[in-house]
Amino acid sequence: MGAICCCGRKPSKGNSLDRKLERKIIEMRKNKFGKSKLKSIDSVVMLFPMFREKLKTLRGMFEQYDEDSNGYIDPNELKRFLEHQQFHLQEEEFETLFRYCDIDGSKGIQFNEFIVLVCLIHLLQEQPSFDSSSKAELANLGEVFDTMIEVFLFFDKNADGKINKKDMVKTLNDTYPLEKSPSHITEKRFKEMDWDNNGQVTIREFLFGFIKWVGIDADE
Repeated sequence: MGAICCCGRKPSKGNSLDRKLERKIIEMRKNKFGKSKLKSIDSVVMLFPMFREKLKTLRGMFEQYDEDSNGYIDPNELKRFLEHQQFHLQEEEFETLFRYCDIDGSKGIQFNEFIVLVCLIHLLQEQPSFDSSSKAELANLGEVFDTMIEVFLFFDKNADGKINKKDMVKTLNDTYPLEKSPSHITEKRFKEMDWDNNGQVTIREFLFGFIKWVGIDADE
């Protein structure tokens, strides 16, 4: 994931996708999530083993569609994956999403990028097909991705579909109000996700940072 931090570029279509994802997240907060089960940062950390275990499902699928075993899924390999999973994207949507998740510009999707890409498709699809009987391998991942989005919402205190530094500080300090998190720690955590240093963390930036926290990286 080291290559992520040096890549601050965002094409205009990527910015448009950011806005679309923000709207989707705001809709999900209103229509899908009631009162959050997450009460503190500790309650988030306790979910890390579950995330690591459930996301192992995607490792096998990644290797299956990485037909040349080079550690990357190229556009054609990804199209075959999406077709098999019955995710329907227009060609322009596919190209935009591929570039959006190809953080290092390698023209290939690494494993950590693959996790983020599938989670974003889950968020964007009106009726995700994760629970299709013919897609048993992905049967539980819809719920896992919803939980990852719920963690994002837990940090997004002002409910605008983005996380700012004030959100991060408040979330990290709410667990132990008498023992404030050192400012250099909150600064480090925020910078790990705010790649373009614009003071805001999008869902894409958050997901890459979060799976790193959980203990999953491109080469796992």
